[in-house]
Amino acid sequence: MGLSDQPFEVMCPDCGAMIKIDPITRTVIAHTPAPRKKTFEDLSAAARALKEQDARRESIFAQSVQAEKNKEDVMAKKFAEAVKKAKESPLSGKPLRDFDLD
Repeated sequence: MGLSDQPFEVMCPDCGAMIKIDPITRTVIAHTPAPRKKTFEDLSAAARALKEQDARRESIFAQSVQAEKNKEDVMAKKFAEAVKKAKESPLSGKPLRDFDLD
């Protein structure tokens, strides 16, 4: 089973491009990109998709604004809960270190 001196073509499994490889040097000597697929069938579908993206972007922005408005209240509640938890279980003596266990 000997190697052929002739270059061979391989299709890229990811993008579908054709790649020509030289078997002796094991390098790519030519590349033919895959044909591009149409993203939209017509202009109205593209416009509709852009409007949907704009609506989604506005919705996400509104959610972030609302979260920012409530941020102070949420942080205050989290702090109060942490203080309450700290008071319920006070620290008993010095914390153990790995060095102390020897």
